[in-house]
Amino acid sequence: MLLPLLSVAQEAKNFLIKGSYTNISMPVKKVFIYYRADDKNMTDSVVPTNGNYQFSAKTAEPMMVTLRAVYEPGADGKPVRTVNARDLVNVFVVPGTIDVTATDSFANAKVTGSKVHDAYVQLRAYMKPLSDQRAPYIAAYTKANTEKNVEARKAAVAKLDSFDLVEKKMYGEFVKNNSQSPIALFALSQFAGWDIDVEAVEPLLNKLPEEQKQYSAAKTLRNNIETAKKTSVGKMAMEFTQNDTLDVPVKLTAFRGKYLLVDFWASWCGPCRAENPNVVKTFNEFKDKNFYILGVSLDRPGDKQKWMDAIHSDNLTWAHVSDLKWWQNDVAKLYGIQAIPQNFLLDPNGKIIAKNLDGEKLREKLSEIFHP
Repeated sequence: MLLPLLSVAQEAKNFLIKGSYTNISMPVKKVFIYYRADDKNMTDSVVPTNGNYQFSAKTAEPMMVTLRAVYEPGADGKPVRTVNARDLVNVFVVPGTIDVTATDSFANAKVTGSKVHDAYVQLRAYMKPLSDQRAPYIAAYTKANTEKNVEARKAAVAKLDSFDLVEKKMYGEFVKNNSQSPIALFALSQFAGWDIDVEAVEPLLNKLPEEQKQYSAAKTLRNNIETAKKTSVGKMAMEFTQNDTLDVPVKLTAFRGKYLLVDFWASWCGPCRAENPNVVKTFNEFKDKNFYILGVSLDRPGDKQKWMDAIHSDNLTWAHVSDLKWWQNDVAKLYGIQAIPQNFLLDPNGKIIAKNLDGEKLREKLSEIFHP
């Protein structure tokens, strides 16, 4: 996760990364830096000289940046594939000079000059046992993808999902026990995730040091919490209007009187497309029992045809709307959507009665409703 860069409450100051590396077997062609500033993804690169490189920018608060080594092509002329565990290193920068010294591999780096990064190292050490347990299943998932083994991929995903739940809990425990840590806001953001448990997250945010509460990341989290309160189970779904594939405005309230699944997805979203057959199966089972679906697509500007092609290809025979603004989709922003697929199940009065039901869970919920 990259923390937002600038806070209006603090003055942005320069940071300087002084990087070096030794004993790396492959010749480094370039070093890239990635971070997020002013809600934009930023990238820069330099050509190292004798194993040394530098990056400089401004920040008003601690910020994670990612450094990545890109190597000269191999003897066969093919590009060297990036291996995260070897070629990437995350660094928490603060105003001032940060030294990043890598040995043996670009990722094996020692960072000095940032107390926040020191705390980040402690957090990583706390999470390492889980990371070690997860590693074989990440490898299994990659292997299954390469071999197009659907069943093996499903098994790996199920196991990785269970690790995600453990990881989320661990981040929460870390913040509870280390609320004054320089890295507490970062850990809390990981704990909050994209589906915020308001009752668990908000008290922890209130316990953070006052300085961290003023960071832009904290203000963003606070706003996300307020949105989560408005979209929790039991709340009335907020009204919206967006155009369908024929550019006809469609209102949410037009579907009152039916149980309605508001489904956030996109043609480019692999997990969404993988889930669509389950949704189609459930829709066909319950469509004659006062159940309907409204798809809200986060497709990119200019990609209307891709959106429509995905609708037809996946046999999504229900209503669809989009403003083709990608993550800036107005409805997605209204509902605090930070990851897809996500969905909300509304009762005939427009009240949210469930959230984020995958195909089988959706079927079980609808069975409870229509076959009590």
